[in-house]
Amino acid sequence: MVDGEAKTATGRGTRHEPRAHFEKRATAAMEKHLPKSRWSLRQKLALTARMLAAQEHATGLAGQITARGEAPGTMWTARFGLGFQEVRACDFLMVDDGLNVLRGEGMPNPSNRFHLWIYRARPDVHCVVHTHPPHCSALSMIGVPLRAAHMDTAILHDDCAWLETWPGPPIGDEEGELISGALGDKNSILLAHHGQLAAAPTVEETAVRALTIEYAARLQLLAMAAGSVRALPSEAGRQAHDYRLKPALLNATFHYHARLALEDAPECLEEND
Repeated sequence: MVDGEAKTATGRGTRHEPRAHFEKRATAAMEKHLPKSRWSLRQKLALTARMLAAQEHATGLAGQITARGEAPGTMWTARFGLGFQEVRACDFLMVDDGLNVLRGEGMPNPSNRFHLWIYRARPDVHCVVHTHPPHCSALSMIGVPLRAAHMDTAILHDDCAWLETWPGPPIGDEEGELISGALGDKNSILLAHHGQLAAAPTVEETAVRALTIEYAARLQLLAMAAGSVRALPSEAGRQAHDYRLKPALLNATFHYHARLALEDAPECLEEND
């Protein structure tokens, strides 16, 4: 029996099922067993702020989290003056394309203007996260594009743009045009002398991308200190990218970080209407 088991383990005399067979099974199981989001849009945005803060994305008042509004030309954004560690669902304002407040009290971050350019250019994008985490910022300071060269960062494989020019504080339309143009059809971008931006169809995917790009930048800096970064094989990288984009897997990853955030900050779910 031992010898027979060893032979089976080596694959001799057995038939290999195609990868698609196992992927289909895994996808069905994930859809059945993994958690689905139960929170409102504003609650998911607040959870995103808290989970990013826990991963060193919070740098004072810098950074923004927004979501496309229900009406054309509108978006949700946290009121200015709060750090990611403080944001609650009730702190999100609805603003129009002139950053005038339509719902809620307070002022939006004037740097949010470039988000509106992304929403105009990309109808598929419904959430944008922009932060200045340490490893992304360090990589952006030395003028090196992000290289997603590890399995755990494959969601960024061939899906992270690079803006090598810093236009200054992004409070005008010029910056919005430049950043949205550099993003193109990608869902992530590293901004020189600045930080990272993630833009995707759902809050869950956007949050996971923002968390992943900082981890990828950290790995890249560690690898660069030891040697040369080897690129992922093109086809394997594409397969890993697509696999990690499965909605059930993205939702489960979001839930994992949300559970950790809620242990420390259950008040972030508070909605006042």
